[in-house]
Amino acid sequence: MKNPVRFMSSCFPNPVPPGSLGSDGRIGYAKEARQEGEMSRKAPEIDLKSAETITFRGFVFLTKTKELRTVDGKAVNLRSQTAEVLSVLAARPGEIVSKDALMQAVWPDTFVTDDSLTQCIADIRRAVGDDAHVIVETLPKRGYRLNADPFGAADANAAAGAARARTRFSRSGFILAALVLVAAAIGAYYGAETWRAAPVRSSAMPRIAILPFDDMSTGADVGYLSDAVAEGIITELARSKTYAVIARNSSFRYRDQPADTRQIGDELGVDYLLEGSQQKIGNRLRVTAQLLNAQDGSHLWANTYNREIGDLFVVQEEIIRTLADRVGRRIQRPLPKSTAAQVSALHYHLMGIAEMRSDFTAAGNQLLRQLSLKAIKADPNAQFGYIGLAWSYRHDATFGWHEHEHNRDDALKRAAEYADKALLLAPDDAEAHHVRARIHTEAGEIEQALARYNQAIALNPSNSNILHGSTDPLLYIGRTDEAIDRIEQAKGIDPFHPDLLHWQMGWALWEKNDCRAALAAMRKMSRIPSGAHRMLAGIHACLGNDREAKDALAVFLQDSPGQSISQQRSEWEKVWTAPGSLDRWIEHMRIAGLPE
Repeated sequence: MKNPVRFMSSCFPNPVPPGSLGSDGRIGYAKEARQEGEMSRKAPEIDLKSAETITFRGFVFLTKTKELRTVDGKAVNLRSQTAEVLSVLAARPGEIVSKDALMQAVWPDTFVTDDSLTQCIADIRRAVGDDAHVIVETLPKRGYRLNADPFGAADANAAAGAARARTRFSRSGFILAALVLVAAAIGAYYGAETWRAAPVRSSAMPRIAILPFDDMSTGADVGYLSDAVAEGIITELARSKTYAVIARNSSFRYRDQPADTRQIGDELGVDYLLEGSQQKIGNRLRVTAQLLNAQDGSHLWANTYNREIGDLFVVQEEIIRTLADRVGRRIQRPLPKSTAAQVSALHYHLMGIAEMRSDFTAAGNQLLRQLSLKAIKADPNAQFGYIGLAWSYRHDATFGWHEHEHNRDDALKRAAEYADKALLLAPDDAEAHHVRARIHTEAGEIEQALARYNQAIALNPSNSNILHGSTDPLLYIGRTDEAIDRIEQAKGIDPFHPDLLHWQMGWALWEKNDCRAALAAMRKMSRIPSGAHRMLAGIHACLGNDREAKDALAVFLQDSPGQSISQQRSEWEKVWTAPGSLDRWIEHMRIAGLPE
């Protein structure tokens, strides 16, 4: 079925003052802070924002003019939005300010990603030399805290707030010192060991991010095997249910970007990082891996593997076992079978997937199909090429691509055959279950789709694409709030989630008839691909933006010509059963100019 929704910086100008009411009805930071204060403070206390200056480590921030100066009066240049972020933090020294509160205060009516806030925090730290993240502290999953000097602010209550923060730090420092002494004693006792046991959070599963492995190969050997190593570790480690593994989309963000270990740990909210490299030289494979403590950057374990190219999956498994031993619970299972032909097939598969990620168009889909056929030729007994072909035919059916070659039903039938072949060869492959679930959805087999999605999620809980894809059948049958909850879960395991989650949220909010919020979600995409313009057209039509709706649909039809009202109704009437949704969608497509 042609899904109307999707498949798979810097600080921006601030058009609305902090604390004002945005056009979407959201109330900015000032009112939010005031309401929180009214609930939590006793009557004699006053608003911390009355402080005129805040000092920290040799710097003074003037809250009224939002200027940063050194203690001897020299001005420190900050971008306007960086100064706004610092102003919000300075209004509540020593207190945790949530990411949402900062975003609403600085960008109340501008659609930006979390990257903008992250960049501003980094700007502040650079300006004040806060390499250790002591002045502007990151509290993973909670927000940020400005640790001001306790008596540097003019306002006594601001001083009291900072003093309370310092008291917390002193107490935490004492506890940390005690833990260090205990760890030292244990280390002395087990001094013969060549590795250090990594600390484990007591309140939750250990959180791990697998960074993209560097590719040290040269010439014809340069390829995608470094991604294969890292992705395999992510999938298998997440499957153990013992560790919370950050999604590939977020951890791979740091490819070719030098970054401090502690900064990555803060941004991803993880305890550990695994990084490494691979080098293919002919039929030989050299893989290095090292496990780091994300809190202090210390090395916990490292090893190098020199093997035949066909041992790629064995190397993955050995890394996983060792990592699990160092972090927490041991994983025991048979070593996987692996051949050079299988690795070659995986290589072509990864090339095809990379093409679609960068160019989600009919042309990109055709290239995916060609590379998938090469994968099958390399190893007809590996699942990878069949998974790629299943995706390509599913895309044809969903977006009307290549209709001159086959109709929708034929495309779906081919997609199902290839997905079933992949499942036969690899029943534990989460991606094979994922694509089969998508095909069930397009065919209107909603219960089968939901069951298959549950299997895929169980096999790889760290895959945010699978989790958010499971919202398709939920939205088709009207379980919209449940779908929105799953989208938010996907964001939770994927801090730097891809644009497709905004696309999906746009559909979900359109279903709730909250089209202003739906448009806001779509505009959060860094680049709206052609396939998403149909959803954008429907949202504009919902808002009464007829010209914008027609323009958006015209972009969609460039890749998907021949679409019509009657065609969409016949394809979706047995699938899109949420009360009134299909009729409403058809009405909006008429407004956008889709022919009958």
